Amino acid sequence: MRSRAAVALLLVALAGCAVRRPAPVSERTPEGAPAPEVQAPLAGAAQAPAQAAPGKPIATHTVKRGDTLVSIALQYGLDYRELAAWNGITNLAHISVGQVLLLAPPPGMAGRGTPAPAPALAPGAAAVTTPLVSAGPPIEARPLANTPTLKVEPRGEKVPYSDKAMAEFSNPEPSLPAAATTPSQPAPPPAAEPPKAGTQKEDIDWMWPAKGKVIAPFSEASKGMDIAGKRGTPVVAAADGRVIYADAGLRGYGKLVIIRHNDTWLSAYAHNDAILVKEQQEVRKGQKIAEMGSTDADRVELHFEIRRQGKPVDPAKVLPPM
Repeated sequence: MRSRAAVALLLVALAGCAVRRPAPVSERTPEGAPAPEVQAPLAGAAQAPAQAAPGKPIATHTVKRGDTLVSIALQYGLDYRELAAWNGITNLAHISVGQVLLLAPPPGMAGRGTPAPAPALAPGAAAVTTPLVSAGPPIEARPLANTPTLKVEPRGEKVPYSDKAMAEFSNPEPSLPAAATTPSQPAPPPAAEPPKAGTQKEDIDWMWPAKGKVIAPFSEASKGMDIAGKRGTPVVAAADGRVIYADAGLRGYGKLVIIRHNDTWLSAYAHNDAILVKEQQEVRKGQKIAEMGSTDADRVELHFEIRRQGKPVDPAKVLPPM
């Protein structure tokens, strides 16, 4: 019987050991020790997608039957090469009906007037801020037990203990920051922002593009005026600018020259017999750019347009009196 009882007690003891669970282990930071450093995620690690900052939506144009890249660019006062780049178009002669084109650089693409992105910090790097005034080590004053002196830390200087000394150490006189002792100087007034050129018609020094009689004034349908003349009559730039188109690819215009004068204004010269400038060429006001002709027209004439941000403007209201 004793042996059976001993065996039963042994089994109970073993069962208790089997169900005993180890105590949870928690890592504690020693008091006063710095907190563990949080590691930055490794490059390429999966992260939640960043939300794009809300901004002004980019205008678009849906291609219609008869549209070309040049006609769309002219409609909005753009350079057709920029329009192609913004939309990833490599074949400038091929766009599809229903295709939606961006009329400004997409986010992330550097374009006209696009600011450069701010430099990124290196992986794991943190921004460093420098305090204006660096504080020194704290000074603690306290009476020591069983001693008639006060110990001043961190230098350990000892002074005779007294109520007055104790009061001085306990309530030190506040010191004024150095900046408060210097009279503040008034901030200089902000510099006035210079006016942006090219936003009003006065910013462009216009001249007539050819000598001749106006045979068809401006209308909403024609978008410009027609000037009569003889074949070979000089056609000149109506103002300083850059040639953004010089070809015969736009139906109804014949041999066409388009000049951009700034981000607001451009001018177009159509039906030329010969084109004397190249695309991306800088031209001066009065410089000969073409010779009058009748390409894609019933008579010798210059069809002349002025556009403000792509919208046709009556040249007679912009050009000086003849």
